[in-house]
Amino acid sequence: MSSNTFGTLFRFTTFGESHGPALGCVIDGTPPGITLAEADIQVWLDRRRPGQSRFTTQRREPDQARILSGVFEGRTTGTPIAVLIENVDARPKDYGEIKDKFRPGHADYTYWVKYGLRDHRGGGRASARETAMRVAAGAVARKVLSALVPGGVVIRGALIQIGPHKVDRARWDWGAVEENPFFCPDRIAAQSWEGYLDEVRRRGSSCGAVIEVTAAGAPAGLGAPVYGKLDADLAAAMMGINAVKAVEIGAGFRAAELSGEENADEMRMEGGKVSFLSNNAGGILGGISTGQDIVVRFAVKPTSSILAPRRTVDVHGRDTEISTRGRHDPCVGIRAVPVGEAMMACVLADHLLRHRGQCGP
Repeated sequence: MSSNTFGTLFRFTTFGESHGPALGCVIDGTPPGITLAEADIQVWLDRRRPGQSRFTTQRREPDQARILSGVFEGRTTGTPIAVLIENVDARPKDYGEIKDKFRPGHADYTYWVKYGLRDHRGGGRASARETAMRVAAGAVARKVLSALVPGGVVIRGALIQIGPHKVDRARWDWGAVEENPFFCPDRIAAQSWEGYLDEVRRRGSSCGAVIEVTAAGAPAGLGAPVYGKLDADLAAAMMGINAVKAVEIGAGFRAAELSGEENADEMRMEGGKVSFLSNNAGGILGGISTGQDIVVRFAVKPTSSILAPRRTVDVHGRDTEISTRGRHDPCVGIRAVPVGEAMMACVLADHLLRHRGQCGP
C-alpha cells in the first residue's frame, strides 16, 4: 500500500521529494470538456510559493506548473492530468550535518523505523514541499466545481491564530486576507503578528497556527452515510497535511460546552427553502452537506526544523544534540492556508462526482 493517492472518483497521486529534481501529481477522474490551462493552476501555486516574505522560508522556487497530459486544445479530455513542478533551488548539502540524526518533532525517526532508511534532504516526502502538488490538484478541483455547480463554490481560507495570538472575529474582513503576508482577516492582528514572528525567528525557534477554511455555495446532499461522511473525509484531508495535529468542523470542540438548545441549528422556511438560524454543525449533518457554508479548522504544530539546539539520538543509537540549519518556515502554518483550501476543493469535487454517480445531477 503506497498511500500516495487521495480521493475516490476525483483522485490524485503525488510524487517527488523536497530536494529531488521535481515534484508532480497525476489527477484522475476529471470530467471531459472543462477548460483548463497552466495559468489556472499557477494562480493558486503562487499563493503558496515560498520566499514571498521574511516570515516564510527563503528558498526561491518559482513553482512553475507544466501540464503534461489530459488537456487538449484548452479542455480536459477525461484522461489523467499530469502536472510537473521542477525544483530549481534545492540545497541538499544544507542537511549533511544531520543526515544521521533525528530531528525531534519531525518524521525522521518514524520513516527510518518503518523503511530502514530515510531521505535526509529536507525530509524527503515528509517535507511540506510536497503540498505544492496538492495545491495543483486543488486548482483542477476548483475548475470541476465551477463547471458543475450552478453559481460555483467559493472556497476561502484564513489564518486565525499564530502561536497564542488569535484574531478578533469582530474585525473579520475577507478583503484583508490578501493584504498581509499571513492570510489574516484581521488587519490589526496581522500587524501585531509581525513583531511576534520576528522575535520567534531571532530566537531560532518556531510557532504553530490555526487555519480556518470555508466553502460557500456547496450544494446540499454531498456526502454519504455511514462510512463516506463528508466531514470524515474533510477531517482526513486536513489531517493529512504536513504538521497538522487537530481538526474540527463547525463549532468543533466548543460544541462540548454548549447545551442542546444552543447547539441545535434551528430551521425555518424562507422563500420556499429551508433556512438555518445558526451553523454549529459547520454545514454538515449526518455526514451530508446542508447547503450552508462548510467550515473546517485545523491546527498546525511549530516547525520541527529549528536552530535552537535540541536533545536527540542518531541512527547508531547514541545520545546527541541537533541544530537544524538551512531555510525553514518559522511558522509553516502560514503557507498551509492555500493547502487547506486545495484539500477542501478536492474533497468537495470528489463528493460531487460521487453524488452525481449515485443520485444524478
